[in-house]
Amino acid sequence: MGNESCKGIGVSEGIRIAKAFVYRQPVVHEVKSISADCADAEAARFQSAVKNAVQAVEDLIARSANMLDEKQIGILKGQKSILADPAYVPEIEKRIRKQLIPAEQAVKQVTEQFAALFENMPNPYMKERAADVRDAGRRLVQILSGEAGNTLSSIHEKVILVADDLSASDTIQLDRQYVLGFATEKGGKTAHTSIFAKSMGIPAVVGVTDLLDHVHSGDTLILDGENGECIISPDEKTLKIYREKMEKENRQRAILEKFSKQKAVLADGKRMIVAANIGAAKDTDFCLNQGAEAVGLMRTEQIFLSRTSAPTEKEQFKEYKAVAEAFPSSGTGSAIIRTLDIGGDKETSYLSIPKEKNPFLGYRAIRLCLDQKELFLTQLKAILRASAFGNLRIMFPMISGHEELTAAKNMLQEAKSQLDKAGIAYDAKIPVGIMVEIPSAALMARTLAKEVDFFSIGTNDLVQYTLAVDRGNEKISYLYDYFNPAVISLIRHVAQAAHDSHISVGMCGGMAGDPLAIPLLTGLGLDELSMAAGAIPQAKYILSKVNTADCRVLADSIADCTTPQAIRIRAQAFAKEHGLLMDS
Repeated sequence: MGNESCKGIGVSEGIRIAKAFVYRQPVVHEVKSISADCADAEAARFQSAVKNAVQAVEDLIARSANMLDEKQIGILKGQKSILADPAYVPEIEKRIRKQLIPAEQAVKQVTEQFAALFENMPNPYMKERAADVRDAGRRLVQILSGEAGNTLSSIHEKVILVADDLSASDTIQLDRQYVLGFATEKGGKTAHTSIFAKSMGIPAVVGVTDLLDHVHSGDTLILDGENGECIISPDEKTLKIYREKMEKENRQRAILEKFSKQKAVLADGKRMIVAANIGAAKDTDFCLNQGAEAVGLMRTEQIFLSRTSAPTEKEQFKEYKAVAEAFPSSGTGSAIIRTLDIGGDKETSYLSIPKEKNPFLGYRAIRLCLDQKELFLTQLKAILRASAFGNLRIMFPMISGHEELTAAKNMLQEAKSQLDKAGIAYDAKIPVGIMVEIPSAALMARTLAKEVDFFSIGTNDLVQYTLAVDRGNEKISYLYDYFNPAVISLIRHVAQAAHDSHISVGMCGGMAGDPLAIPLLTGLGLDELSMAAGAIPQAKYILSKVNTADCRVLADSIADCTTPQAIRIRAQAFAKEHGLLMDS
C-alpha cells in the first residue's frame, strides 16, 4: 500500500526524500557462564573494554566540538563520568567474578539496574540520564563483542534512517552526507537524540508508533521534520508536492547563508549586534563562520565540569586567551566571559555543593563564588590576564541586588591588585556587566545601571523566577513563556534603565534567537542579541527587513496585552506583514 502516513513528533525541521534504511541493533549471542579459571581473564577483558570506551567517547567529543554547544558536549562527557563511576564499573567486575558470567552479560545487568534508578527519579533532567547510561553500556557491549566497528557511520548512500531508537552517540556519528534524516519509534522532544538532531541540522521525527511494522529498507520515504510526518511509498502527486517544498527550503537556505556574511543592519541603517553563545574557545571558529559579530555569552562552567579538581589559573587563562585572540582589541567585536555559574542542574563533586530542595534558588553562581573566594579570585585573574590579548568583557551571573554586585566588584579589584603586584598585564578598563536574570535585579535596574558598563538579560532564568515556573517540569511547561506580559514589562524596564544611564543592554537567553521575538526586542530597545550560532543567519535576515520605528510601534502596541497568546498573535501578525518568516 502506497502513500501511507505515520505521525510522530517533529523535533528537527526539514523535508527529505530518500530510500529508507532500517537499522536494528546487532544481536550479541552470549555465553551463559564462564569457569572460575577464566574469571581473571574475563575481568581483564572488561577493563580493556572500559579503557577503549573512554577513548572512543573522547574521540567523539573532539569530532563534535564545532557542532555542539557546551550543554550538549556535557551530555557526552556524562558518558565518561558513567564509565568512571565508582559504583558502576566495580559492580560489573564484581558480577563477573562472583557470578561467573561473561562481561557482556554483567554489563547489561548492571546497566539496566543503573538506568532504572534514573528513570524512577522525579527530576526530568535526571530521568534523561537513563538513556546516557544505556548508551555507555551499549558501547561497552559492542566493544566486548567485536561489534564496535559495525556502526551507523558505515552507511555510504543517501538514505533516511529508520530505527526503534537512536542513542546520542549514534546521532552524532551520523554522516550528514549520506543520512539525510531519521525517524524512530521511541523518543521525545527533550531526549538528547532530539537535541543533537536539531543542533546538527538533521531533520528528524521521533515517537512514531509501530514505524518498523510499516517501513522496510528500500522503501521510498518522505520525512517532514516540521510536521512530524513520515510518508511511505508516496505516489507521484505527493512526491511533486514535497519536492517543491524542498526546493523552497533550498532557496531559503541560500538566502540565509548570504546574510550570515553581512553585518546586522536594520532597513533604516540602524546597527544591531548579533552575537553567539559559546561554551568553550573551540566554538569560536564555528560561530564566526555562522556570522557572529561577537560572543554575547561564554559559559565558563564547562571548564569546571567533568573534573576531579578545580582548573588552575593557567588552565583557565589558556582557554580565555584563545577566545580573546578571536576578538582583537583593534577590531569591533568583543567576547563576554561570564564568571562561574555552577549549581542548580550543574554539579561537580569537588566544590562540595550541598544537596538542596530548591537548587535553582540556592547555593549557586555568584553566591557560591562570593563564598569560595579563592576559586573566584583564580577565575577573575585568569580572565583579566587574557584581556591583554583581545577585547574581553566580564559578566557576573545571578546578581540579585546592589550588595552582591559591590562584593563581586571588590573581588575583581582584589584580582587586579594581585596582578599589579606581580607585574602582569591586563586591560585595566575591561568592561564589567551583569546578567539580569532575577526579578529583583530587573526592578533595581536603574540603581544597578550606575555601577556597570552593560546589562545582559538572561531570559531562561528570568522567566523561571518571574513566573515561579520550574522550566524542567513538563506538568507546568505551558506556563513557561517569555511572551508573558510580566516578563516583557521587566525587559522594557531594564532596557529603559540601561539607556537612561548610557550603557548597552543585550540578551543572551533563548528568546534572543526566536524569529518572532527579534522585532519586539528591537522595539524594546535592545542593542545586542546573543544566540545559538545556527540561529544567527536568520536573525540577520529578519533585522534587514524591519526598521526601528515599526519595531517600536510593535513594542508599544503590546502594552495593553494581558496574555502571552495576545502578544504572540501580534508578533505573528507583524512577521507576516513584513515577510519575516520566509514562508512566501
